[in-house]
Parts: sequence; C-alpha cells; structure tokens
Amino acid sequence: MNDDKIIQPFEESAQEYDAWFDRNPSAYESEILALKKFLAPPVRGLEIGVGTGRFAVPLGIEVGVEPAAAMAVMAHRRGIKVYRAVAEALPFRGESFDLVVMVTVLCFLRDPFLSLTEATRVLKPGGQILIGLIDRDSPLGQYYEAHKEKSNFYRQANFYAAGQVLVWLARLGCRKVEVCQTLFGELSEITHLEPVMDGHGEGGFVVIAAQK
Repeated sequence: MNDDKIIQPFEESAQEYDAWFDRNPSAYESEILALKKFLAPPVRGLEIGVGTGRFAVPLGIEVGVEPAAAMAVMAHRRGIKVYRAVAEALPFRGESFDLVVMVTVLCFLRDPFLSLTEATRVLKPGGQILIGLIDRDSPLGQYYEAHKEKSNFYRQANFYAAGQVLVWLARLGCRKVEVCQTLFGELSEITHLEPVMDGHGEGGFVVIAAQK
C-alpha cells in the first residue's frame, strides 16, 4: 500500500475531514461514549493517528502521533503534543505510556499487526490499549466497503473485522479483552445518541480494550 496515497487526502482536505464531526455530532458523541466505556484513567496516554485531535481531547490524551502535517497542525492547536511519525515505527522508548489509543486508524495502515506490536511495545506492563474501528462485518462496515471508491478519505482503506483484531491482540499476549459497539443505523439517519452495547457484529463502530 502506498503511504503517500493514503496520507495525501488528509494533507489536502484536513478541514473537510475535521468538519465531519460537526456535521455528525450524534455519531461522534456515540463513538466517544463507546471509547469511554472501557477507558482506564491514564497517567500518560498516546493516540496513534491523532488526526485533528477530535478524540484525544475528550479522552484526556495529551500526546499524539500523526504523519499528515495539516492534521498535526490542527491537533496542536487543540493542545496536543504531536510527533510526525508513522504507527509502524513509534518514536518512543518501550514502556513509556499507560494508555495507547487508535481510532479508525488500522484501516489506513501499511502493516496493522506491526503497528499493534509497536503500540504494545510502548505500553507499560498492565497498560491499556484502546482500539476504535469500523467493523467490516457490520452493516455499516459493509456499506463503507462497498462505497469506499466514492470517498476522498476511504478510497485507499482496508477495513478489518473486529474478529481479526481480536486475533492479533491474542497473538501479542494481551489480556482482559473487552468489546463494545455502537452506530446501528446509517450515519445520515443518526440524530440522537446511539446505545453502546457489548459485543460486535451489529454496530458499525466497535471498541476493543485490552491490557498488556
């Protein structure tokens, strides 16, 4: 996968990306609620693929990694200390963070398993990894997959099933794994907060929490 092709839309259309959260407040807030369901109070947290900081800020995360300069600038304005780097090669020493968060990031990565390996490397023993993703096996995920060629941002994406991510985390020796889901309808029809339910397969947005 060509990293430049993936990053380019986020460089050229960062404002458009960021505006999505204002256009879809109920979906956005539902995702935040799902992420907070398993969130342990961190002493030091990192978001990989911090984007414009839309998740880091409400989750109380002050450090982010972001390869797209235009996105990094917006995250910095929101108070995030941003490192220009990629998920497969994090610029941190091992066991540096209590929490590592990745939200809608795996689908854009050249090597998702290597990225998860790096994420666990920089986690302290007992630290938490929190992953939010569009579940390929959900109705919403299947819609995104079928229409991704029409999206400026998702054209290069490879959506993964929640089950695949659980397999990767098991390979990495993660424990205390918990899963929840939200966004059960089409985004255009979501006008109120969606429920957050255990498990995966129905909700388009899935959160997986695990401990190193």
